[in-house]
Amino acid sequence: MDSLKLFKQVTDAITTIILYVLLLALIVGMAKTLLEIRFIVFESLESGFNHMVTSVLTVFIVIDLFKAFVDYHEHDRIKLTDITDATILIVLREIAVGLYAQKFGYEYVLSLAVLLLVLGVIRVLAVQYSPASRSSNYQVSLKEETQPSKTGLSAMLDPVQN
Repeated sequence: MDSLKLFKQVTDAITTIILYVLLLALIVGMAKTLLEIRFIVFESLESGFNHMVTSVLTVFIVIDLFKAFVDYHEHDRIKLTDITDATILIVLREIAVGLYAQKFGYEYVLSLAVLLLVLGVIRVLAVQYSPASRSSNYQVSLKEETQPSKTGLSAMLDPVQN
C-alpha cells in the first residue's frame, strides 16, 4: 500500500471523527444556550445575559471550527481565513466573558485589543492575497494578453470594441 494513500485515509478518518464530535458539540451547545434562557427569566438580567453571550459566542466558535474542518475534509487544505475567524471569535469571547465578570485589568484588555488588531490585519491580507484571487487575476490578464489590441483605424471600424 502506498504511504500517501495511507496518510490520506488516516487523515480522512480523523477529520470525519472530529466532524462528528464537533457536530455533537454544536448540538449540545445549542441545547445549553436554549436552556440558559431560564437565567434571564429567573435570575438577574445581567447574569442571564452574561451566560447567553458566553454560550452564543462559544457556539459560533464551534461553527467556525466545523466550517474549517469541513473545508479541510473536502479540499485537503486549511484556509487561513477560517482559522483567523475562529481565533478572532475566541478572543472576542474571552473579552466578553472578562468584561462581564469585571476581572480583567486594562493591560490584559489592551493586549487582547492588539491581538485582535493583528488578527484583523492578517484576515484582510489573507483575503486580499488569497490564491483564488491571484489565479482569477492571472486568468484575466492571460485573456487580455492573448487578444491583440487594435489601434488606429481598425479600432475605430470594429464595432465589437466600441
